Amino acid sequence: MMYRDVRYVTNLVTCCTEAGNKKRKKQKMINTHKEAQAKLTKGLLDMIVLEFLNEQPMHGYQIISKIRKSFGVYFGPSTIYPLLGLLEKKGQVTSVWNMEGERPRKVYQLTSEGKDLLNFTENSLNLIVKMIGVNNLGKSEDKAEHTGIADSCTLKKTNLSAPAL
Repeated sequence: MMYRDVRYVTNLVTCCTEAGNKKRKKQKMINTHKEAQAKLTKGLLDMIVLEFLNEQPMHGYQIISKIRKSFGVYFGPSTIYPLLGLLEKKGQVTSVWNMEGERPRKVYQLTSEGKDLLNFTENSLNLIVKMIGVNNLGKSEDKAEHTGIADSCTLKKTNLSAPAL
């Protein structure tokens, strides 16, 4: 009787350990994906801001909120406002004070120079994505499993479809 109980407990511990390991592995993968998303978002933050301003003029808090809603990453005022100042200094955005409403807000708008940079960057990123897709096709003999990698990864504007290269 005792042997059976020990075996049951051993099996239970093994089963729970395996389930725990699977759960930890899945959580680690999720964390890795979140880290990659945050890194990409941070690296492309200026382009993300330009894209949002391409859709409509916005004030800083709107941009902060939209980034968080769209990407699940929080960039605070100490990140966004200096970036907006830099983009304005480079001539990629302009700003005007909106005195209507409950308090004055500085509203940012994309310039033609900003649109040009956004289009150039979008085309460059699409080219990179296509090259990654082509390289993946070259590594596999079964091309069907890789079909459409570049197409499915192309940048989207808010209808976010990029021009064909």
